Amino acid sequence: MTSGPCITVASYNMRKAIGTDRRRRPDRVLHVLQEIDADVVALQEADKRIGGRGAAVPHELIDEHGLYKPVAFRVRHKRMLDQLPGGKKAEKLFGINTRNLGWHGNALLVKKHVDVMDVAALDLPTLEPRGAVMAELLIGDRPVRVVGMHLDLSGLWRRRQMRAILEMIERRPQKMPTILMGDTNEWRDAGGFHHELNGSYRVAPTGPSFHARRPIAALDRIFVDQSLAIEAAGVHASVEARKASDHLPIWARVSL
Repeated sequence: MTSGPCITVASYNMRKAIGTDRRRRPDRVLHVLQEIDADVVALQEADKRIGGRGAAVPHELIDEHGLYKPVAFRVRHKRMLDQLPGGKKAEKLFGINTRNLGWHGNALLVKKHVDVMDVAALDLPTLEPRGAVMAELLIGDRPVRVVGMHLDLSGLWRRRQMRAILEMIERRPQKMPTILMGDTNEWRDAGGFHHELNGSYRVAPTGPSFHARRPIAALDRIFVDQSLAIEAAGVHASVEARKASDHLPIWARVSL
């Protein structure tokens, strides 16, 4: 395998910006991401699940911070407000934030030098709303596909969801190196949805990321296909990260 330029990717279940101190601090999430300094970040629980279902880290705050740009998926969550008379005007009437960051809580952030070629938002098979997001990126002259996901609590549904993600990748018109990352909700290192990967992907050795105060489970995972080399990987366990969410962010340095 010929070693190419390296990028850093990260995955972070930010729990809607609510920390272990039970305070909602979106600025703290951005500070943790700045500490990691990844080129591409997959976020889980990036949008609120009630009310306007807007971004837990507002777009304006991301723009002001300046390190990242959100990948736009051009999708909109269904909201109970929309079913009410005048509900679609609630944002203006009541000052409710309805501008989501991702799809079913999954979002991707990229640094300014990363070009976005194509995107897709995927509904995953489940009993409750779940989804995944995909972006095909150009970093320098190297294309790479990144999928952000948050899998189910049920092992059966996790297998079905991973299968749906892999089938979506297989249908893409362009073939390119692919990275899957997110909160898998899987406590085991083998079995379950891992069988669906069928040896086509390797897991980055990041380590336990949950619970942030005392990490004992590697619920958050980064998978890279066999065309990519993992140069380093780990869990970001700074003082700020231990407060910002109940999950610690994970990262991997990958050679394209």
